[in-house]
Amino acid sequence: MKSVYPFSGYLLLILFTGIPFAHATEYPLPPDNSRLIGENTTTIVPENHRPLEDIAARYKIGLLGMLEANPGTDPWLPKAGTELLIPSQMLLPDTIRKGIVINLAELRLYYFPQGESKVIVYPIGIGQLGANTPTMVTRISQKIPNPTWTPTPNIRKRYAKEGITLPGVVPAGPENPMGLFALRLARGTGQYLIHGTNASFGIGMRVSSGCIRLRSDDIEALFNSVPQGTRVQVINQPVKYAIEPDGKRYIEVHQPLSHTENDDPQTMKITLTKAANTFINSPESDTQLAGQALVRRSGMPVLVNRGESVAQQ
Repeated sequence: MKSVYPFSGYLLLILFTGIPFAHATEYPLPPDNSRLIGENTTTIVPENHRPLEDIAARYKIGLLGMLEANPGTDPWLPKAGTELLIPSQMLLPDTIRKGIVINLAELRLYYFPQGESKVIVYPIGIGQLGANTPTMVTRISQKIPNPTWTPTPNIRKRYAKEGITLPGVVPAGPENPMGLFALRLARGTGQYLIHGTNASFGIGMRVSSGCIRLRSDDIEALFNSVPQGTRVQVINQPVKYAIEPDGKRYIEVHQPLSHTENDDPQTMKITLTKAANTFINSPESDTQLAGQALVRRSGMPVLVNRGESVAQQ
Protein backbone atom coordinates (compact mmCIF):
# COMPACT_ATOMS: atom_id res chain seq x y z
CA MET A 1 0.00 0.00 0.00
CA LYS A 2 1.24 3.50 -0.77
CA SER A 3 2.16 5.78 2.12
CA VAL A 4 -0.64 7.95 3.46
CA TYR A 5 1.86 10.79 3.79
CA PRO A 6 3.92 10.65 0.59
CA PHE A 7 5.64 14.00 1.20
CA SER A 8 6.59 13.74 4.88
CA GLY A 9 10.05 12.41 4.08
CA TYR A 10 10.78 15.55 2.08
CA LEU A 11 9.67 17.65 5.05
CA LEU A 12 12.14 15.82 7.29
CA LEU A 13 14.85 16.48 4.72
CA ILE A 14 14.05 20.18 4.95
CA LEU A 15 14.11 20.12 8.74
CA PHE A 16 17.41 18.32 9.06
CA THR A 17 19.38 19.95 6.25
CA GLY A 18 19.00 23.41 7.68
CA ILE A 19 17.21 25.21 4.86
CA PRO A 20 16.93 28.84 6.01
CA PHE A 21 13.46 30.33 6.22
CA ALA A 22 12.86 34.08 6.13
CA HIS A 23 10.09 35.91 7.90
CA ALA A 24 6.95 36.83 5.99
CA THR A 25 7.32 39.57 3.40
CA GLU A 26 6.06 42.81 4.94
CA TYR A 27 5.56 46.01 2.95
CA PRO A 28 4.57 49.56 3.90
CA LEU A 29 1.02 50.13 2.72
CA PRO A 30 1.01 52.60 -0.20
CA PRO A 31 -1.52 55.45 -0.47
CA ASP A 32 -5.02 54.65 -1.73
CA ASN A 33 -4.10 55.89 -5.22
CA SER A 34 -1.09 53.56 -5.45
CA ARG A 35 -0.85 49.77 -5.66
CA LEU A 36 2.82 49.08 -6.42
CA ILE A 37 4.81 47.50 -3.59
CA GLY A 38 8.21 45.86 -3.23
CA GLU A 39 11.30 45.53 -5.41
CA ASN A 40 12.58 42.60 -7.45
CA THR A 41 16.00 41.25 -6.54
CA THR A 42 18.33 38.56 -7.84
CA THR A 43 20.21 35.66 -6.31
CA ILE A 44 22.74 33.09 -7.49
CA VAL A 45 21.88 29.38 -7.28
CA PRO A 46 24.32 27.87 -4.77
CA GLU A 47 26.13 24.61 -5.42
CA ASN A 48 24.17 22.69 -2.80
CA HIS A 49 22.16 20.33 -5.05
CA ARG A 50 18.85 21.41 -3.53
CA PRO A 51 15.56 22.00 -5.35
CA LEU A 52 14.19 25.40 -6.32
CA GLU A 53 11.87 25.22 -3.32
CA ASP A 54 14.94 25.88 -1.16
CA ILE A 55 15.38 29.32 -2.72
CA ALA A 56 11.64 29.99 -2.97
CA ALA A 57 11.19 29.34 0.76
CA ARG A 58 14.18 31.49 1.66
CA TYR A 59 12.69 34.49 -0.14
CA LYS A 60 9.05 33.76 0.77
CA ILE A 61 8.00 33.13 -2.84
CA GLY A 62 5.75 30.38 -4.16
CA LEU A 63 7.26 27.78 -6.46
CA LEU A 64 5.10 28.73 -9.47
CA GLY A 65 5.99 32.38 -8.90
CA MET A 66 9.67 31.49 -9.15
CA LEU A 67 9.06 29.51 -12.34
CA GLU A 68 6.98 32.31 -13.90
CA ALA A 69 9.81 34.76 -13.24
CA ASN A 70 12.51 32.31 -14.34
CA PRO A 71 11.11 30.16 -17.18
CA GLY A 72 13.12 27.09 -18.08
CA THR A 73 14.57 26.68 -14.60
CA ASP A 74 14.73 23.07 -13.40
CA PRO A 75 12.51 22.97 -10.28
CA TRP A 76 14.27 19.89 -8.92
CA LEU A 77 17.90 20.82 -9.56
CA PRO A 78 18.47 24.41 -10.72
CA LYS A 79 21.91 24.89 -12.27
CA ALA A 80 24.50 26.14 -9.80
CA GLY A 81 25.80 29.61 -10.62
CA THR A 82 22.63 30.64 -12.47
CA GLU A 83 21.24 34.08 -11.65
CA LEU A 84 17.58 33.91 -10.62
CA LEU A 85 15.12 36.77 -10.43
CA ILE A 86 13.26 36.99 -7.11
CA PRO A 87 9.79 38.41 -7.92
CA SER A 88 9.20 40.49 -4.79
CA GLN A 89 7.54 43.42 -6.55
CA MET A 90 3.79 43.25 -7.12
CA LEU A 91 0.57 45.19 -7.49
CA LEU A 92 -1.97 44.97 -4.70
CA PRO A 93 -5.18 43.26 -5.85
CA ASP A 94 -7.95 45.55 -7.03
CA THR A 95 -10.22 45.21 -4.02
CA ILE A 96 -10.79 46.56 -0.52
CA ARG A 97 -7.69 46.55 1.69
CA LYS A 98 -9.20 44.87 4.70
CA GLY A 99 -8.48 41.66 6.59
CA ILE A 100 -7.25 38.84 4.37
CA VAL A 101 -7.34 38.96 0.57
CA ILE A 102 -6.44 35.78 -1.33
CA ASN A 103 -5.82 36.00 -5.07
CA LEU A 104 -6.04 32.47 -6.42
CA ALA A 105 -4.43 33.23 -9.78
CA GLU A 106 -1.26 34.62 -8.23
CA LEU A 107 -1.21 32.10 -5.36
CA ARG A 108 -0.74 34.81 -2.74
CA LEU A 109 -2.42 35.81 0.50
CA TYR A 110 -2.42 39.47 1.55
CA TYR A 111 -3.03 40.34 5.20
CA PHE A 112 -3.89 43.94 6.09
CA PRO A 113 -3.62 44.20 9.92
CA GLN A 114 -6.31 46.51 11.27
CA GLY A 115 -5.03 49.93 12.30
CA GLU A 116 -1.56 49.34 10.83
CA SER A 117 -0.13 50.90 7.70
CA LYS A 118 1.36 47.69 6.29
CA VAL A 119 0.52 44.60 4.29
CA ILE A 120 2.00 41.14 4.85
CA VAL A 121 2.21 38.81 1.87
CA TYR A 122 2.35 35.02 2.01
CA PRO A 123 2.68 32.48 -0.83
CA ILE A 124 -0.02 29.80 -0.73
CA GLY A 125 -1.11 26.49 -2.18
CA ILE A 126 -4.71 26.18 -3.36
CA GLY A 127 -7.20 23.57 -4.56
CA GLN A 128 -6.11 21.25 -7.33
CA LEU A 129 -8.07 20.71 -10.53
CA GLY A 130 -11.39 19.09 -9.60
CA ALA A 131 -11.17 20.42 -6.03
CA ASN A 132 -11.10 24.12 -6.78
CA THR A 133 -10.88 26.74 -4.06
CA PRO A 134 -13.98 28.92 -4.62
CA THR A 135 -14.07 32.70 -4.71
CA MET A 136 -15.92 34.06 -1.69
CA VAL A 137 -16.30 36.75 0.91
CA THR A 138 -16.41 35.25 4.39
CA ARG A 139 -14.67 35.46 7.76
CA ILE A 140 -12.50 33.43 10.10
CA SER A 141 -14.96 31.55 12.28
CA GLN A 142 -12.51 29.48 14.34
CA LYS A 143 -8.82 29.35 15.19
CA ILE A 144 -7.63 25.77 15.69
CA PRO A 145 -4.21 24.94 17.14
CA ASN A 146 -3.00 21.36 16.58
CA PRO A 147 -5.87 20.43 14.25
CA THR A 148 -6.86 16.88 13.42
CA TRP A 149 -7.81 16.03 9.84
CA THR A 150 -11.02 14.23 8.96
CA PRO A 151 -10.92 13.50 5.20
CA THR A 152 -14.26 13.99 3.46
CA PRO A 153 -15.77 11.10 1.47
CA ASN A 154 -14.74 12.81 -1.78
CA ILE A 155 -11.15 13.18 -0.59
CA ARG A 156 -11.06 9.53 0.47
CA LYS A 157 -12.34 8.47 -2.96
CA ARG A 158 -9.75 10.61 -4.74
CA TYR A 159 -6.91 9.14 -2.70
CA ALA A 160 -8.32 5.62 -3.15
CA LYS A 161 -8.03 6.01 -6.93
CA GLU A 162 -4.30 6.52 -6.39
CA GLY A 163 -4.06 3.43 -4.21
CA ILE A 164 -3.92 5.37 -0.95
CA THR A 165 -6.19 4.35 1.92
CA LEU A 166 -6.79 7.25 4.27
CA PRO A 167 -7.71 6.71 7.92
CA GLY A 168 -10.98 8.15 9.21
CA VAL A 169 -9.12 10.75 11.28
CA VAL A 170 -5.49 11.83 11.12
CA PRO A 171 -4.37 12.91 14.61
CA ALA A 172 -2.70 16.22 15.34
CA GLY A 173 1.05 16.37 14.97
CA PRO A 174 3.87 16.86 12.47
CA GLU A 175 2.55 14.09 10.17
CA ASN A 176 -0.83 15.81 9.83
CA PRO A 177 -1.35 17.24 6.30
CA MET A 178 -3.01 20.29 7.92
CA GLY A 179 0.11 21.18 9.86
CA LEU A 180 -0.01 22.61 13.37
CA PHE A 181 -2.36 25.57 12.89
CA ALA A 182 -5.65 26.13 11.07
CA LEU A 183 -8.08 28.99 10.51
CA ARG A 184 -11.59 27.83 9.67
CA LEU A 185 -13.65 29.92 7.26
CA ALA A 186 -17.36 30.50 7.81
CA ARG A 187 -18.24 29.54 4.23
CA GLY A 188 -20.66 26.58 3.91
CA THR A 189 -20.18 23.93 6.57
CA GLY A 190 -16.75 25.22 7.48
CA GLN A 191 -15.04 22.82 5.07
CA TYR A 192 -12.59 25.45 3.86
CA LEU A 193 -9.60 26.33 6.01
CA ILE A 194 -6.37 28.28 5.86
CA HIS A 195 -3.85 25.88 7.33
CA GLY A 196 -0.29 24.60 7.39
CA THR A 197 1.10 21.51 5.75
CA ASN A 198 3.59 18.68 6.16
CA ALA A 199 4.66 19.10 2.52
CA SER A 200 6.06 22.62 2.17
CA PHE A 201 7.25 22.15 -1.40
CA GLY A 202 3.64 22.37 -2.64
CA ILE A 203 3.35 26.04 -1.69
CA GLY A 204 2.76 28.19 -4.74
CA MET A 205 0.99 25.34 -6.56
CA ARG A 206 -2.48 23.81 -6.97
CA VAL A 207 -2.11 20.89 -4.60
CA SER A 208 -4.82 20.94 -1.93
CA SER A 209 -8.33 19.55 -1.70
CA GLY A 210 -9.79 23.06 -1.76
CA CYS A 211 -8.22 24.62 1.32
CA ILE A 212 -5.52 27.30 1.39
CA ARG A 213 -2.08 26.06 2.48
CA LEU A 214 0.79 28.05 3.93
CA ARG A 215 4.33 27.04 4.86
CA SER A 216 4.68 26.05 8.50
CA ASP A 217 6.33 29.23 9.74
CA ASP A 218 3.92 31.41 7.73
CA ILE A 219 0.73 29.84 9.11
CA GLU A 220 2.12 30.11 12.64
CA ALA A 221 2.79 33.83 12.16
CA LEU A 222 -0.61 34.44 10.58
CA PHE A 223 -2.40 32.34 13.21
CA ASN A 224 -0.80 34.35 16.02
CA SER A 225 -1.63 37.73 14.51
CA VAL A 226 -5.04 37.45 12.85
CA PRO A 227 -8.14 37.81 15.10
CA GLN A 228 -11.13 35.50 14.92
CA GLY A 229 -13.87 37.17 12.88
CA THR A 230 -11.43 38.73 10.41
CA ARG A 231 -12.88 39.35 6.97
CA VAL A 232 -11.57 37.00 4.26
CA GLN A 233 -12.04 37.64 0.54
CA VAL A 234 -10.98 35.10 -2.09
CA ILE A 235 -10.70 36.48 -5.63
CA ASN A 236 -9.35 35.31 -8.97
CA GLN A 237 -7.45 38.10 -10.75
CA PRO A 238 -4.82 36.76 -13.19
CA VAL A 239 -4.40 40.29 -14.63
CA LYS A 240 -3.73 43.27 -12.37
CA TYR A 241 -2.97 46.79 -13.55
CA ALA A 242 -2.45 50.21 -12.05
CA ILE A 243 -1.73 53.85 -12.83
CA GLU A 244 0.66 55.09 -10.16
CA PRO A 245 0.70 58.69 -8.81
CA ASP A 246 3.78 59.46 -10.93
CA GLY A 247 1.86 58.46 -14.07
CA LYS A 248 3.60 55.13 -14.58
CA ARG A 249 1.29 52.43 -15.88
CA TYR A 250 1.86 48.81 -14.87
CA ILE A 251 0.30 45.50 -15.82
CA GLU A 252 0.97 42.25 -13.94
CA VAL A 253 -0.08 38.99 -15.59
CA HIS A 254 -0.16 35.55 -13.99
CA GLN A 255 -0.97 32.22 -15.53
CA PRO A 256 -4.75 31.72 -15.26
CA LEU A 257 -6.18 28.73 -13.44
CA SER A 258 -6.74 25.79 -15.75
CA HIS A 259 -10.24 24.35 -16.12
CA THR A 260 -9.37 20.96 -17.62
CA GLU A 261 -6.35 18.67 -17.74
CA ASN A 262 -5.76 19.74 -21.35
CA ASP A 263 -5.45 23.43 -20.50
CA ASP A 264 -1.99 24.97 -20.71
CA PRO A 265 -1.94 27.97 -18.30
CA GLN A 266 0.87 29.55 -20.31
CA THR A 267 -1.12 29.68 -23.53
CA MET A 268 -4.82 29.44 -22.60
CA LYS A 269 -6.91 32.54 -23.26
CA ILE A 270 -7.25 35.13 -20.52
CA THR A 271 -10.62 36.88 -20.46
CA LEU A 272 -10.04 40.56 -19.79
CA THR A 273 -12.50 42.76 -17.93
CA LYS A 274 -13.89 45.86 -19.61
CA ALA A 275 -11.73 48.00 -17.32
CA ALA A 276 -8.58 46.04 -18.21
CA ASN A 277 -9.30 46.47 -21.92
CA THR A 278 -9.79 50.20 -21.37
CA PHE A 279 -6.43 50.39 -19.57
CA ILE A 280 -4.59 48.47 -22.30
CA ASN A 281 -6.14 50.43 -25.16
CA SER A 282 -5.68 53.84 -23.57
CA PRO A 283 -3.63 56.37 -25.58
CA GLU A 284 -1.21 56.43 -22.62
CA SER A 285 -0.57 52.67 -22.78
CA ASP A 286 1.75 50.89 -25.21
CA THR A 287 -0.56 48.16 -26.47
CA GLN A 288 2.37 46.18 -27.87
CA LEU A 289 4.12 46.04 -24.49
CA ALA A 290 0.84 45.14 -22.80
CA GLY A 291 0.26 42.39 -25.37
CA GLN A 292 3.75 41.03 -24.74
CA ALA A 293 3.05 40.98 -21.00
CA LEU A 294 -0.17 39.04 -21.60
CA VAL A 295 1.79 36.44 -23.57
CA ARG A 296 4.85 36.31 -21.29
CA ARG A 297 2.84 35.99 -18.00
CA SER A 298 5.86 36.70 -15.82
CA GLY A 299 3.84 37.33 -12.65
CA MET A 300 5.65 40.67 -12.21
CA PRO A 301 4.59 44.27 -12.85
CA VAL A 302 5.60 45.47 -16.34
CA LEU A 303 5.82 49.16 -17.22
CA VAL A 304 3.64 49.82 -20.29
CA ASN A 305 3.70 53.60 -20.76
CA ARG A 306 3.58 54.64 -24.40
CA GLY A 307 6.74 56.29 -25.67
CA GLU A 308 9.05 54.86 -22.99
CA SER A 309 11.77 52.34 -23.75
CA VAL A 310 11.47 49.74 -21.02
CA ALA A 311 13.56 46.57 -20.60
CA GLN A 312 11.08 43.69 -20.45
CA GLN A 313 11.57 40.52 -18.43
